[in-house]
Amino acid sequence: MAARRLPPLNALRAFEAAARHLSFTIAAQELSVTQAAISHQVKALETHIGVQLFRRRNRTLELTEVGFAYLPFLTQAFDLLETASRKLVQQEVEGPLKISVLPSFATKWLLPRLQKFRQRHPEIDVLVSAREELVDFYAEQIDLGIRYGRGSYPGLSVEWLMADYKYPVCSPQLLKADLPLTCPQDLKNQTLLHDDVAGGAVDIDWGDWLTIAKAEDINFRRGPGYNDSSMVINAAIAGQGVALARHSLAQVDIANGLLVAPFGPEVATGFHYFIVTAPESRDWQKVTAFRNWLFEEVAAAGMDSPPSEGLRSGEAIVWERSGAYAPFKADKKSALSLTSRDRKPPGRERDNERDNERDKR
Repeated sequence: MAARRLPPLNALRAFEAAARHLSFTIAAQELSVTQAAISHQVKALETHIGVQLFRRRNRTLELTEVGFAYLPFLTQAFDLLETASRKLVQQEVEGPLKISVLPSFATKWLLPRLQKFRQRHPEIDVLVSAREELVDFYAEQIDLGIRYGRGSYPGLSVEWLMADYKYPVCSPQLLKADLPLTCPQDLKNQTLLHDDVAGGAVDIDWGDWLTIAKAEDINFRRGPGYNDSSMVINAAIAGQGVALARHSLAQVDIANGLLVAPFGPEVATGFHYFIVTAPESRDWQKVTAFRNWLFEEVAAAGMDSPPSEGLRSGEAIVWERSGAYAPFKADKKSALSLTSRDRKPPGRERDNERDNERDKR
């Protein structure tokens, strides 16, 4: 797109004010400049567009026909700029904070902690929009999103929030039942609960975990599936089987005694959590307050350091992608792979439907 060929803004402001008042003196007072500055800017505008805008007769000022036709367009343009700026300020200062998160993250991680944010910032009303699909930040006026993926969200400001890992969980009652549940091999006689998010595009599933745990002769495909991660955990709480849960989603239920983790290993997920914002709203006061609170909560949960050198929660990262399914690398001195940990199963390069490439601004 070719660059706009616009007259200087100061010249337009000077003409618009002088034309409204038909006075250089009053225009100068309105814009807090000298009368000579107004006269100079108007002459510069007339030179730029090549037409005369005022007739100067004795001590009176008149608009030419061109100047008279030009004025309403400029006035309307400045009114639109003023309205847009006022709405932006009102949204930043006065409006509620609207955040977009996955339903599972909202239910299992955010909502149990959100009261602490309200107590710290009673002046900020938080509106939680929990949906599986990615949202258009501008169309839906989203101030901040928390996304689970690989970190490439074009057009948005991206900050790493936390990593995650998976391990088996079940209800305390199931652990006390007749069938033993003391090692991974005992899963052979248990019902496996499956996280079938995004049509099966899960970063680590039962097959991967059982391979890493060296549990043999277990049919990992059997058992019921659920299309929301929180439903899998709730099914485990209800005693319906053993779930392979993300730590971020199971942590509170374990602390409350609703779940137990009978054994490991803990396996790192290929996806991480990221805070995303529109670039212009990233430093809004209410957004900054919520971001800082998120970082504090992640640190308190002991999840503020990923298995990558030199990266901490809250760091803004510039991401670039080197191939269709290659790991993302941060634009830092040392490349940071955010798609693997020491025990990541080989050959897993699948994307999640709600992951990076399908993002909208």
